[in-house]
Amino acid sequence: MTDPTADETGSLSPAALTAETATLEDPVAAPAAVIPEGGEGLHQEAAWRMILGAFAENRLALAGLSLVVLIVLFCFIGPLFWHTDQVHTSLAQVNQPPSARHPLGTTDLGYDVLGRLMVGGQSSLEVGIAVALVATGLGVLYGVISGFFGGVIDAVLMRIVDIVLAIPAVYLFIDLATEFKPTLLLLIIVLSLLSWLGPARLVRGETLSLRTREYVEAVRTMGGRSGRIILRHLVPNTAGTIAVNATFQVADAILTLAVLSYLGFSLPPPTATWGGMLENGVSFLYDGYWWQIYPAGLMIVLTVVAFNFIGDGLRDSLDVRLQRR
Repeated sequence: MTDPTADETGSLSPAALTAETATLEDPVAAPAAVIPEGGEGLHQEAAWRMILGAFAENRLALAGLSLVVLIVLFCFIGPLFWHTDQVHTSLAQVNQPPSARHPLGTTDLGYDVLGRLMVGGQSSLEVGIAVALVATGLGVLYGVISGFFGGVIDAVLMRIVDIVLAIPAVYLFIDLATEFKPTLLLLIIVLSLLSWLGPARLVRGETLSLRTREYVEAVRTMGGRSGRIILRHLVPNTAGTIAVNATFQVADAILTLAVLSYLGFSLPPPTATWGGMLENGVSFLYDGYWWQIYPAGLMIVLTVVAFNFIGDGLRDSLDVRLQRR
């Protein structure tokens, strides 16, 4: 096949010769078509657009995100407009039904239920989000190290996980309730130490699959260190599993916090949580004081469902990215 830039005698045309000479003398001055611009930046931007587009097409995910935003505004901005005293009791306003002054009634100590929902939501959301961040971070680090090195290290680390999983959480919480006074920090630490096991096992499974991929072997061949492989290649490629699990961790932490109220391991009064409100309201279930039970229970259900919808949407959008890459 003849070169289209050559003339009839087989030599290069003056224009082609000039371009080749310029390229040899100054590679930077080569034609724009030779050196693609954008590269990794354009690829990353296109990937994020694809993720956001897939997430926006999921109506349940958008509904969950909108609901979470409304709940956050209700809990943290609401008290600025609906002023109530959630510290001092008022025996003159005990167990009052919903009215214009108290839209959701009052508790057995005279607290306004609507205002208590706002304050209790702050504690519940703070614990849930903090536990999700801490537990996911610990689980990712633990799981990726275990899966990447494998062998004896993987066996020892996973046996530690099995041992911790074998500890009955109920007995642990009961023992902690008798030994320590619950605080917000203590609840976050305890729930995080029990919640990182799931992410660790998930990320470890993903890492076992990813460590045999061609790009990981290429980095090893080029002399890449283990830390670089873990941080630059393995962890980013488990982002889908991490993001989805983190949203579920928030929901699980809020539910667990509600269960702890029944075991006596919850924030002491006057600090409020949705779980504490629900546990206190059950005592008046047969007295017809429904406003002490259903509002807190509904907030827990809505929050958990909303975070689950977001998790499902993230999973679907990240799967789309992986399929179209």
